[in-house]
Amino acid sequence: MSNLQLTYTETELLETDATVEPLLAAGRLCHGGFDADGAYRSPRTRFRTPAIAAWQQHHVEQFGGEILGVPLETWPESYPNVAQAKFLVGSGVPGPVITTLTRIGIVEGFGAMIRYANVDDRQRFFDESIDGTALAHLDRGLFEAHARDEAGWEEESGHNDMWFAARDVAFGVPPTDDETQLMRERMGIPTSSGAVDPAAMRERMLAARVFDDVDLGLEMLIHRMINILLIEISAFHIFAWAEAVLSDTDLFAGDGEAARIVSYIRADEAPHVEYLKTVLTEMRDRTFIGESGARHPGKLIVETLWQSALEASLGANRAQNLRGSAREVEFALSGNPRGDALLEEFHSLGSVRPDTTIEEGQPA
Repeated sequence: MSNLQLTYTETELLETDATVEPLLAAGRLCHGGFDADGAYRSPRTRFRTPAIAAWQQHHVEQFGGEILGVPLETWPESYPNVAQAKFLVGSGVPGPVITTLTRIGIVEGFGAMIRYANVDDRQRFFDESIDGTALAHLDRGLFEAHARDEAGWEEESGHNDMWFAARDVAFGVPPTDDETQLMRERMGIPTSSGAVDPAAMRERMLAARVFDDVDLGLEMLIHRMINILLIEISAFHIFAWAEAVLSDTDLFAGDGEAARIVSYIRADEAPHVEYLKTVLTEMRDRTFIGESGARHPGKLIVETLWQSALEASLGANRAQNLRGSAREVEFALSGNPRGDALLEEFHSLGSVRPDTTIEEGQPA
Protein backbone atom coordinates (compact mmCIF):
# COMPACT_ATOMS: atom_id res chain seq x y z
CA MET A 1 0.00 0.00 0.00
CA SER A 2 1.13 3.56 -0.72
CA ASN A 3 2.02 5.88 2.15
CA LEU A 4 -0.94 8.25 1.71
CA GLN A 5 -2.44 10.79 4.08
CA LEU A 6 -6.06 9.69 4.41
CA THR A 7 -7.31 11.59 7.47
CA TYR A 8 -7.92 15.35 7.49
CA THR A 9 -9.49 17.87 9.82
CA GLU A 10 -12.37 20.07 8.74
CA THR A 11 -10.06 23.07 9.04
CA GLU A 12 -7.66 21.51 6.54
CA LEU A 13 -10.38 20.63 4.04
CA LEU A 14 -11.62 24.24 4.17
CA GLU A 15 -8.18 25.82 3.73
CA THR A 16 -7.36 27.87 0.62
CA ASP A 17 -3.95 28.23 -1.02
CA ALA A 18 -2.22 31.55 -0.42
CA THR A 19 -2.92 34.16 -3.11
CA VAL A 20 -1.44 37.57 -3.85
CA GLU A 21 -4.49 39.08 -5.55
CA PRO A 22 -8.21 38.58 -4.80
CA LEU A 23 -10.80 37.76 -7.41
CA LEU A 24 -13.11 40.70 -8.04
CA ALA A 25 -16.07 40.18 -10.37
CA ALA A 26 -18.25 43.17 -11.28
CA GLY A 27 -17.09 44.82 -8.07
CA ARG A 28 -17.87 41.77 -5.94
CA LEU A 29 -15.18 40.22 -3.73
CA CYS A 30 -15.25 36.53 -4.65
CA HIS A 31 -13.60 33.44 -3.22
CA GLY A 32 -10.34 32.16 -4.64
CA GLY A 33 -7.68 34.45 -6.09
CA PHE A 34 -4.49 34.61 -8.11
CA ASP A 35 -1.01 33.41 -7.22
CA ALA A 36 2.29 35.18 -7.96
CA ASP A 37 2.26 33.79 -11.50
CA GLY A 38 -1.24 35.13 -12.17
CA ALA A 39 -2.84 31.67 -12.12
CA TYR A 40 -6.30 31.33 -10.59
CA ARG A 41 -6.49 29.28 -7.39
CA SER A 42 -9.84 27.75 -6.46
CA PRO A 43 -10.99 28.18 -2.87
CA ARG A 44 -10.64 25.48 -0.22
CA THR A 45 -8.46 23.19 -2.33
CA ARG A 46 -5.09 23.31 -0.53
CA PHE A 47 -5.80 19.96 1.13
CA ARG A 48 -9.14 19.01 -0.45
CA THR A 49 -7.73 18.29 -3.92
CA PRO A 50 -4.82 16.07 -2.78
CA ALA A 51 -7.12 14.41 -0.23
CA ILE A 52 -9.60 13.35 -2.90
CA ALA A 53 -6.77 12.01 -5.08
CA ALA A 54 -5.40 10.05 -2.10
CA TRP A 55 -8.81 8.58 -1.24
CA GLN A 56 -9.32 7.51 -4.85
CA GLN A 57 -5.87 5.91 -5.07
CA HIS A 58 -6.31 4.14 -1.74
CA HIS A 59 -9.72 2.80 -2.74
CA VAL A 60 -8.46 1.39 -6.04
CA GLU A 61 -5.52 -0.24 -4.24
CA GLN A 62 -7.85 -1.72 -1.62
CA PHE A 63 -10.83 -2.77 -3.77
CA GLY A 64 -9.75 -2.54 -7.41
CA GLY A 65 -12.21 -1.47 -10.07
CA GLU A 66 -12.99 1.91 -11.53
CA ILE A 67 -14.22 5.12 -9.90
CA LEU A 68 -17.93 5.59 -10.65
CA GLY A 69 -18.83 8.28 -13.15
CA VAL A 70 -20.13 9.26 -16.55
CA PRO A 71 -17.70 10.17 -19.37
CA LEU A 72 -18.27 13.85 -20.08
CA GLU A 73 -18.17 13.29 -23.83
CA THR A 74 -21.27 11.07 -23.65
CA TRP A 75 -23.46 13.83 -22.18
CA PRO A 76 -25.94 15.48 -24.57
CA GLU A 77 -25.26 18.96 -25.92
CA SER A 78 -26.55 22.15 -24.35
CA TYR A 79 -29.69 23.80 -25.68
CA PRO A 80 -29.66 26.36 -27.13
CA ASN A 81 -26.22 25.50 -28.48
CA VAL A 82 -23.42 28.06 -28.83
CA ALA A 83 -24.37 29.07 -32.37
CA GLN A 84 -28.04 29.46 -31.45
CA ALA A 85 -27.26 31.55 -28.38
CA LYS A 86 -24.98 33.86 -30.35
CA PHE A 87 -27.59 34.14 -33.10
CA LEU A 88 -30.23 35.29 -30.61
CA VAL A 89 -27.98 37.93 -29.05
CA GLY A 90 -26.76 39.08 -32.46
CA SER A 91 -30.40 39.41 -33.57
CA GLY A 92 -31.20 41.70 -30.65
CA VAL A 93 -32.90 38.96 -28.61
CA PRO A 94 -30.68 38.54 -25.51
CA GLY A 95 -33.50 37.46 -23.19
CA PRO A 96 -33.00 33.66 -23.31
CA VAL A 97 -29.26 33.94 -22.59
CA ILE A 98 -29.85 36.41 -19.74
CA THR A 99 -32.49 34.06 -18.32
CA THR A 100 -30.16 31.06 -18.57
CA LEU A 101 -27.35 32.84 -16.71
CA THR A 102 -29.82 34.05 -14.08
CA ARG A 103 -31.26 30.55 -13.63
CA ILE A 104 -27.80 29.04 -13.18
CA GLY A 105 -26.96 31.61 -10.51
CA ILE A 106 -30.21 31.00 -8.64
CA VAL A 107 -29.75 27.22 -8.71
CA GLU A 108 -26.11 27.52 -7.58
CA GLY A 109 -27.35 29.37 -4.50
CA PHE A 110 -29.42 26.33 -3.53
CA GLY A 111 -26.11 24.42 -3.25
CA ALA A 112 -25.71 25.75 0.28
CA MET A 113 -28.31 23.19 1.38
CA ILE A 114 -25.86 20.32 0.84
CA ARG A 115 -24.30 21.07 4.25
CA TYR A 116 -27.47 19.57 5.78
CA ALA A 117 -27.31 16.33 3.76
CA ASN A 118 -25.92 13.85 6.23
CA VAL A 119 -26.59 10.78 8.35
CA ASP A 120 -24.80 10.27 11.65
CA ASP A 121 -22.43 7.39 12.43
CA ARG A 122 -22.18 6.13 8.86
CA GLN A 123 -19.86 3.30 9.92
CA ARG A 124 -22.83 1.38 11.37
CA PHE A 125 -24.20 0.88 7.85
CA PHE A 126 -21.12 -0.93 6.48
CA ASP A 127 -19.30 -4.15 7.26
CA GLU A 128 -15.94 -2.80 6.17
CA SER A 129 -14.20 0.11 7.88
CA ILE A 130 -14.75 3.56 6.41
CA ASP A 131 -11.73 5.07 8.17
CA GLY A 132 -9.55 7.09 5.82
CA THR A 133 -12.26 7.54 3.18
CA ALA A 134 -14.08 10.45 1.59
CA LEU A 135 -17.25 8.91 3.03
CA ALA A 136 -15.89 9.48 6.53
CA HIS A 137 -15.17 13.14 5.76
CA LEU A 138 -18.56 14.21 4.41
CA ASP A 139 -19.41 16.09 7.61
CA ARG A 140 -15.75 16.91 8.29
CA GLY A 141 -15.33 19.49 5.56
CA LEU A 142 -16.46 18.06 2.22
CA PHE A 143 -20.13 19.08 2.37
CA GLU A 144 -19.27 22.42 3.98
CA ALA A 145 -16.64 23.26 1.35
CA HIS A 146 -19.15 22.43 -1.39
CA ALA A 147 -21.79 24.66 0.22
CA ARG A 148 -19.40 27.59 0.59
CA ASP A 149 -18.20 27.24 -3.01
CA GLU A 150 -21.74 27.46 -4.32
CA ALA A 151 -23.28 30.15 -2.12
CA GLY A 152 -20.31 32.03 -0.70
CA TRP A 153 -19.07 32.46 2.83
CA GLU A 154 -18.92 35.55 5.00
CA GLU A 155 -17.80 38.51 2.86
CA GLU A 156 -16.75 36.39 -0.13
CA SER A 157 -19.22 35.74 -2.94
CA GLY A 158 -19.67 32.22 -4.26
CA HIS A 159 -20.83 30.82 -7.57
CA ASN A 160 -24.35 32.21 -7.34
CA ASP A 161 -23.11 35.81 -7.29
CA MET A 162 -20.30 35.02 -9.75
CA TRP A 163 -22.88 33.96 -12.35
CA PHE A 164 -24.82 37.17 -11.79
CA ALA A 165 -21.54 39.08 -12.14
CA ALA A 166 -20.75 37.33 -15.44
CA ARG A 167 -24.24 38.19 -16.71
CA ASP A 168 -23.97 41.83 -15.62
CA VAL A 169 -20.51 42.28 -17.16
CA ALA A 170 -21.64 40.74 -20.45
CA PHE A 171 -24.90 42.67 -20.81
CA GLY A 172 -24.04 45.86 -18.95
CA VAL A 173 -27.32 46.35 -17.10
CA PRO A 174 -28.58 43.69 -14.64
CA PRO A 175 -32.26 42.70 -14.70
CA THR A 176 -34.44 44.55 -12.21
CA ASP A 177 -35.87 42.69 -9.21
CA ASP A 178 -39.25 42.60 -10.97
CA GLU A 179 -37.72 41.12 -14.13
CA THR A 180 -35.87 38.51 -12.09
CA GLN A 181 -39.07 37.61 -10.27
CA LEU A 182 -40.86 37.10 -13.60
CA MET A 183 -37.99 34.89 -14.81
CA ARG A 184 -38.28 32.77 -11.67
CA GLU A 185 -42.02 32.38 -12.18
CA ARG A 186 -41.59 31.31 -15.81
CA MET A 187 -38.91 28.80 -14.75
CA GLY A 188 -40.97 27.50 -11.83
CA ILE A 189 -38.27 28.40 -9.28
CA PRO A 190 -39.70 29.14 -5.81
CA THR A 191 -38.91 32.52 -4.28
CA SER A 192 -38.37 31.03 -0.83
CA SER A 193 -37.95 27.61 0.71
CA GLY A 194 -41.08 27.95 2.85
CA ALA A 195 -41.90 25.87 5.91
CA VAL A 196 -41.16 22.15 5.67
CA ASP A 197 -43.72 19.70 7.00
CA PRO A 198 -41.61 16.86 8.50
CA ALA A 199 -44.46 14.34 8.24
CA ALA A 200 -45.12 15.17 4.59
CA MET A 201 -41.39 15.06 3.85
CA ARG A 202 -41.10 11.60 5.40
CA GLU A 203 -44.07 10.37 3.37
CA ARG A 204 -42.39 11.55 0.17
CA MET A 205 -39.15 9.87 1.20
CA LEU A 206 -40.96 6.61 1.95
CA ALA A 207 -42.73 6.76 -1.40
CA ALA A 208 -39.37 7.15 -3.17
CA ARG A 209 -37.72 4.35 -1.19
CA VAL A 210 -36.28 1.50 -3.27
CA PHE A 211 -34.64 -0.78 -0.67
CA ASP A 212 -36.82 -1.61 2.34
CA ASP A 213 -33.93 -2.96 4.41
CA VAL A 214 -31.59 0.00 3.86
CA ASP A 215 -31.78 2.85 6.38
CA LEU A 216 -34.13 5.45 4.88
CA GLY A 217 -31.85 8.37 5.65
CA LEU A 218 -28.87 6.60 4.08
CA GLU A 219 -30.80 5.76 0.91
CA MET A 220 -31.98 9.37 0.62
CA LEU A 221 -28.39 10.57 1.11
CA ILE A 222 -27.25 8.31 -1.75
CA HIS A 223 -30.12 9.57 -3.90
CA ARG A 224 -29.15 13.15 -3.20
CA MET A 225 -25.44 12.68 -3.88
CA ILE A 226 -26.14 10.89 -7.17
CA ASN A 227 -28.51 13.63 -8.30
CA ILE A 228 -26.04 16.36 -7.34
CA LEU A 229 -23.24 14.52 -9.15
CA LEU A 230 -25.32 14.24 -12.32
CA ILE A 231 -26.18 17.95 -12.07
CA GLU A 232 -22.47 18.74 -11.66
CA ILE A 233 -21.58 16.63 -14.70
CA SER A 234 -24.27 18.36 -16.73
CA ALA A 235 -23.01 21.69 -15.41
CA PHE A 236 -19.58 21.13 -16.95
CA HIS A 237 -21.24 21.26 -20.36
CA ILE A 238 -23.41 24.23 -19.49
CA PHE A 239 -20.37 26.10 -18.18
CA ALA A 240 -18.35 25.27 -21.29
CA TRP A 241 -21.29 26.56 -23.33
CA ALA A 242 -21.43 29.80 -21.34
CA GLU A 243 -17.68 30.29 -21.63
CA ALA A 244 -17.79 29.81 -25.40
CA VAL A 245 -20.77 32.13 -25.82
CA LEU A 246 -19.55 34.93 -23.55
CA SER A 247 -16.03 34.94 -25.01
CA ASP A 248 -17.37 36.57 -28.19
CA THR A 249 -16.17 40.14 -27.67
CA ASP A 250 -18.15 41.37 -30.68
CA LEU A 251 -21.42 40.45 -28.97
CA PHE A 252 -20.70 40.99 -25.29
CA ALA A 253 -19.21 43.78 -23.20
CA GLY A 254 -16.29 43.41 -20.82
CA ASP A 255 -13.54 42.28 -23.21
CA GLY A 256 -14.03 38.61 -22.33
CA GLU A 257 -14.24 39.16 -18.56
CA ALA A 258 -17.59 37.35 -18.31
CA ALA A 259 -16.10 34.24 -19.92
CA ARG A 260 -13.12 34.38 -17.59
CA ILE A 261 -15.42 34.49 -14.56
CA VAL A 262 -17.17 31.36 -15.85
CA SER A 263 -13.79 29.65 -16.33
CA TYR A 264 -13.01 30.22 -12.65
CA ILE A 265 -16.37 28.73 -11.64
CA ARG A 266 -15.67 25.76 -13.89
CA ALA A 267 -12.33 25.15 -12.18
CA ASP A 268 -14.00 25.32 -8.76
CA GLU A 269 -16.51 22.61 -9.68
CA ALA A 270 -13.91 19.90 -10.32
CA PRO A 271 -13.53 18.87 -6.62
CA HIS A 272 -17.33 18.55 -6.34
CA VAL A 273 -17.47 15.96 -9.10
CA GLU A 274 -14.45 14.07 -7.79
CA TYR A 275 -15.45 13.78 -4.13
CA LEU A 276 -19.02 12.71 -5.00
CA LYS A 277 -17.70 10.07 -7.41
CA THR A 278 -15.31 8.88 -4.71
CA VAL A 279 -17.93 8.57 -1.95
CA LEU A 280 -20.37 6.71 -4.19
CA THR A 281 -17.60 4.34 -5.30
CA GLU A 282 -16.57 3.70 -1.69
CA MET A 283 -20.16 2.73 -0.85
CA ARG A 284 -20.61 0.69 -4.03
CA ASP A 285 -17.66 -1.54 -3.18
CA ARG A 286 -18.60 -2.13 0.45
CA THR A 287 -21.16 -4.38 2.11
CA PHE A 288 -24.25 -2.65 3.48
CA ILE A 289 -25.74 -3.71 6.81
CA GLY A 290 -29.52 -3.61 6.54
CA GLU A 291 -31.95 -2.63 9.27
CA SER A 292 -32.69 -6.33 9.75
CA GLY A 293 -28.99 -7.08 10.17
CA ALA A 294 -28.82 -8.72 6.75
CA ARG A 295 -25.87 -7.96 4.47
CA HIS A 296 -26.37 -6.47 1.01
CA PRO A 297 -23.83 -5.89 -1.76
CA GLY A 298 -23.21 -2.17 -2.18
CA LYS A 299 -22.91 -2.68 -5.92
CA LEU A 300 -26.59 -3.66 -6.13
CA ILE A 301 -27.76 -0.70 -4.04
CA VAL A 302 -25.61 2.07 -5.49
CA GLU A 303 -25.81 0.97 -9.12
CA THR A 304 -29.59 0.50 -8.95
CA LEU A 305 -30.05 4.02 -7.60
CA TRP A 306 -27.45 5.35 -10.04
CA GLN A 307 -29.12 3.85 -13.10
CA SER A 308 -32.55 5.13 -12.08
CA ALA A 309 -31.22 8.67 -11.54
CA LEU A 310 -29.22 8.61 -14.76
CA GLU A 311 -32.26 7.58 -16.79
CA ALA A 312 -34.32 10.36 -15.20
CA SER A 313 -31.57 12.92 -15.76
CA LEU A 314 -31.20 12.08 -19.44
CA GLY A 315 -34.91 11.39 -19.92
CA ALA A 316 -37.75 13.16 -18.14
CA ASN A 317 -35.62 15.84 -16.46
CA ARG A 318 -33.79 16.75 -19.67
CA ALA A 319 -37.07 16.85 -21.61
CA GLN A 320 -38.56 19.22 -19.03
CA ASN A 321 -35.47 21.47 -19.13
CA LEU A 322 -35.52 21.51 -22.93
CA ARG A 323 -39.17 22.51 -22.97
CA GLY A 324 -38.51 25.31 -20.52
CA SER A 325 -35.58 26.65 -22.55
CA ALA A 326 -37.53 26.44 -25.80
CA ARG A 327 -40.44 28.31 -24.28
CA GLU A 328 -38.06 31.05 -23.13
CA VAL A 329 -36.94 31.47 -26.76
CA GLU A 330 -40.55 31.60 -27.96
CA PHE A 331 -41.42 34.08 -25.20
CA ALA A 332 -38.52 36.35 -26.17
CA LEU A 333 -39.60 36.31 -29.84
CA SER A 334 -43.29 36.82 -29.18
CA GLY A 335 -44.40 40.18 -30.53
CA ASN A 336 -41.29 40.51 -32.68
CA PRO A 337 -42.38 41.30 -36.26
CA ARG A 338 -39.67 38.92 -37.51
CA GLY A 339 -40.33 36.39 -34.77
CA ASP A 340 -41.35 33.45 -36.98
CA ALA A 341 -38.43 33.89 -39.36
CA LEU A 342 -35.95 34.30 -36.50
CA LEU A 343 -37.33 31.19 -34.79
CA GLU A 344 -36.89 29.10 -37.93
CA GLU A 345 -33.34 30.34 -38.44
CA PHE A 346 -32.64 29.66 -34.77
CA HIS A 347 -33.83 26.06 -35.14
CA SER A 348 -31.78 25.58 -38.31
CA LEU A 349 -28.59 26.15 -36.29
CA GLY A 350 -29.19 23.18 -33.97
CA SER A 351 -30.01 19.50 -33.97
CA VAL A 352 -32.48 19.62 -31.04
CA ARG A 353 -36.02 20.95 -31.45
CA PRO A 354 -38.00 20.44 -28.24
CA ASP A 355 -41.77 20.09 -28.22
CA THR A 356 -43.05 22.96 -26.09
CA THR A 357 -46.57 21.51 -25.80
CA ILE A 358 -47.64 21.04 -22.18
CA GLU A 359 -49.75 17.94 -21.76
CA GLU A 360 -52.16 17.45 -18.86
CA GLY A 361 -50.25 16.51 -15.71
CA GLN A 362 -46.93 17.45 -17.30
CA PRO A 363 -44.62 19.90 -15.47
CA ALA A 364 -44.55 23.37 -17.01
